[in-house]
Amino acid sequence: MLISRQERARICSDTELGAGNILARLAEYDRPHDEVVLRMDGNWQAPDGSHPTHLTLGELREVVETYAGWYATQGVRPRDPVALHSYSSAEFAVNFLALTSLGAIPSFVNGNLPPGIAREYVRRQGAVGAFTDREHREVLATEASDLGFCATAADIRPEHRASLPASHPYRHDPTDPVLISHSSGTTGMPKGVPHTHRTLMYAQLHRLRYSTGTDMERTLVGLPGAHNAMVATLLYCLLLRTDIKLLSSQRGTEVLDAIEEFRPTTVLAFAGTFGEMAAEDLSNRDLSSVQVWFNTGDAAHESHIRALVEHGSHQTIGKDLRRVRLDGSVFVDGLGSSEAGYSVFHNRHTKDTSAYSRCVGRPISFAEAAVLAEDGTPLPPGEIGRLGLKSPTLTPGYWNDSLTWNRMRLGGYWLTGDLAHQDEDGNFYHLDRAPDAIRTSAGVVFSTRTEELLLRELPELADCTVVGVADDGIRADWDGDGVANAYALLQLADEEDGGEEAGADGELTVRVNTALQAAGFPPVTRALRMKPDDVAKGATGKVLKRVMRDRFAASSAKEQR
Repeated sequence: MLISRQERARICSDTELGAGNILARLAEYDRPHDEVVLRMDGNWQAPDGSHPTHLTLGELREVVETYAGWYATQGVRPRDPVALHSYSSAEFAVNFLALTSLGAIPSFVNGNLPPGIAREYVRRQGAVGAFTDREHREVLATEASDLGFCATAADIRPEHRASLPASHPYRHDPTDPVLISHSSGTTGMPKGVPHTHRTLMYAQLHRLRYSTGTDMERTLVGLPGAHNAMVATLLYCLLLRTDIKLLSSQRGTEVLDAIEEFRPTTVLAFAGTFGEMAAEDLSNRDLSSVQVWFNTGDAAHESHIRALVEHGSHQTIGKDLRRVRLDGSVFVDGLGSSEAGYSVFHNRHTKDTSAYSRCVGRPISFAEAAVLAEDGTPLPPGEIGRLGLKSPTLTPGYWNDSLTWNRMRLGGYWLTGDLAHQDEDGNFYHLDRAPDAIRTSAGVVFSTRTEELLLRELPELADCTVVGVADDGIRADWDGDGVANAYALLQLADEEDGGEEAGADGELTVRVNTALQAAGFPPVTRALRMKPDDVAKGATGKVLKRVMRDRFAASSAKEQR
């Protein structure tokens, strides 16, 4: 049962509410303590030793106060960063609520980060201690560590609830940091991205004011637990009284399994997860409950969107102004980032949608976007440049790294790192990440735009990755002035298709370049088959094109020798 109109108005007028005190404010709204507010996948251990699959509001508050009491015994104080390194989404959720209730700052560390990078990242945060799952305890619990403690859920016991400080819960200022999440790390060391009591809640209150949220009545969250998008979704669903379930896995097959078991009306995930789902045989899956797929982070590919919206149903307003249900779900394609705090672009797709070609739509009403020239001047429609954002949800800067933050600002905008252009109607089109664009002798190959076209035009493809390889010492991305060779690395839907037949790669190259030529895009040097296991992915599931470039260059050099 979602909130009433009266409760919605009460929440939206609550001047005390922010991302750091949501449980305390829910108590003021007279929510039933026996109402289930959070469902999990059972991989988190509660203080009583059980592995619950759901928590009521009363149980969640008791668990959070128990965790907060334990942290207080460790000397954790307001504004202390505490690292959280785990695979479990429930672990991140509980610790976020507990630490912010003390005024401390949870610093999320994705469980998929390589150990060395995770240790260095935590060191740079200045964390006073760490909380991990058993799999990650040894990553941070080293003799050289400066952490005051490194604990797991097994260290938390019910009696710790009695150790809550008298000042609990902490009273936040809107500018107080309440979370440090990190960027995807596709270009190297992840950047620490803090959000405040106000920035992390801003978009959630906007949604409550202007959307009924009825399609989120049962919400399945397949986002990484260590990402601020998970926390933002949790905040919104707690306010809306949504039946929410957090998944710890972002694998497409496991999300599909959860859909069939949980029967959600809305599914949230990153584009990589949706791509894996679309590559499965969905005719054997029951996706009839789904009304909305919500993508955030990188924009999704057209072929993946079209595969998903064939399933489920959605409501719309008919010509007689009555609600009617139509076959086929809605895919909300969001473009956002850790820094933006919310997907500031939303493009809505159904089975009848035609606005693709990497169109991400217009920015949400509270945000401003522009395509910028190198001097920060907004470019006219049709011109390609750097995508810049202004938004009240934007992070105040990188944690302990103001130099990098200021280098990513231009003309008063924050640079997303993306290349884009705008049409005459104000719609934005995402072309590529600036480091992934490839300058070739035939022109600039925008890797993401090229991948989008190939997935649409070549039905035999399950996925593809376009990378550039330049000679040593030559930089041939958007910021470089050299040239490289562009290669299309293709995953075939049927791995036997083409097999090891002589000339198979040559035939693929012809097919690829024929499709590119018809669209007016520069050709690639060569198209090669690639197995799914050969794709390098980062902690959040994004393809690491930097790693793919290095691997391919090394392989090519070895072949030439």
